[in-house]
Amino acid sequence: MAITDILSAKDIESALSSCQAADSFNHKSFFSTVGLTNKTPDQVKKIFGILDQDKSGFIEEEELQLFLKNFSPNARVLTAAETKAFLAAGDTDGDGKIGVEEFQSLVKA
Repeated sequence: MAITDILSAKDIESALSSCQAADSFNHKSFFSTVGLTNKTPDQVKKIFGILDQDKSGFIEEEELQLFLKNFSPNARVLTAAETKAFLAAGDTDGDGKIGVEEFQSLVKA
């Protein structure tokens, strides 16, 4: 499954262009711009499956750093500060990674 099966290429392009500068990534505005906040829990779960590159059932810090590259291979990697802030926002149980339920909550927050 491709990410564009769920999200429009135009919305992805718009969301990526809004965070091109280092330390400009904000997960809430990105999720909104890319159209993820309007998706069903099942669609959000499918996106999670794409982001969980090692299929561990979690999005770990290394995968978060490459978050934007899932939307476009030309996108930048997140800075260390952006990655840590993103992880802190999503990791509600403190295990150092984001599970599917945590991701769904983060998207809808």
